[in-house]
Amino acid sequence: MPRHSELVNIAGTELNLSKLSFGTAPIAGLYRDVPEAQSNEALVEAMKAGINYFDAAPLYGVGLAEKRLGKAIKEVGHSVNISTKVGRLVRPGENLDLEKWPTANPNLMIEFDHSPDGILRSIEESIERLGGESIQIVYIHDCDDWVDDALNIVYPVLDKLRSEGVIKAIGVGLNFPKAACEVIKEVDLNLVLIAGRYTLLDQSAQDELLPLILKRNVQMVAAGVYNSGILANPVEGAFYDYDPAPNELLLRAQKIQTYLQRFGIPLKAAAIQFPLRHPGVATVLSGIASRKELEENIKLFDFDIPEEVWRGLEVEGFINPIKL
Repeated sequence: MPRHSELVNIAGTELNLSKLSFGTAPIAGLYRDVPEAQSNEALVEAMKAGINYFDAAPLYGVGLAEKRLGKAIKEVGHSVNISTKVGRLVRPGENLDLEKWPTANPNLMIEFDHSPDGILRSIEESIERLGGESIQIVYIHDCDDWVDDALNIVYPVLDKLRSEGVIKAIGVGLNFPKAACEVIKEVDLNLVLIAGRYTLLDQSAQDELLPLILKRNVQMVAAGVYNSGILANPVEGAFYDYDPAPNELLLRAQKIQTYLQRFGIPLKAAAIQFPLRHPGVATVLSGIASRKELEENIKLFDFDIPEEVWRGLEVEGFINPIKL
């Protein structure tokens, strides 16, 4: 079985997720117009290639990601694992975020709602947009500034749904580890989705979050492995976390690329594979907007990187050794 379609069991559940998973923000038109035919082809081909985990959110394309995902699942005709997120609702109104989501409906907007009714309504509406497809995983979305609400209002609602078998797993979806650590310490999570904090350039998740994940029997979904582009192509003008990359990080990325070139290994292959070296990471979530991007990601993910190359990156000081 190719590495990208190998399955990892999520502790405490019957869920088995493919090691390479599909992030749906790009197929919903993140910062570029994505025609439906293009997004549908990418989704369908991913399912046929053995990718069985797809992550969505009401925010992505203001509901468009979930609609497109549901349509593709019906076309392929077999079940996959779906995650979505709560904390935001899609509502009628003027879309003031069309620069970010140019493919989205201009007459729909996002509204924040952390109430119990809002959480239940969010899940019900996500299922509707998915065409009735069931949701296995629900993440509390971007709760950095409302951890208390996440713990005391949102989590109890999700925990009840999990105990009733409506959903299979609960997680938090964040860009930074601090809030994730706070939530993990207090409640029974299955997954933590973190973007950009466990990569070739930023291993800050290894400081507290990953040790805590192992201790609490939680698993990480690693997203943002290219840190907004710098690890895809570290040239002048490259972006890091959605901003122009600082010279120091650009130089570091270029040095890593030069080291890998000695072994004939593409920087992008090392970037997309890196997180799974840690036993706390279950799957790498890669945002994909086209069949071409899908095929490239699969090829990079399945590219053979000998263990001695990873050890060499540690010796050179480019990546931190894994401490268990």
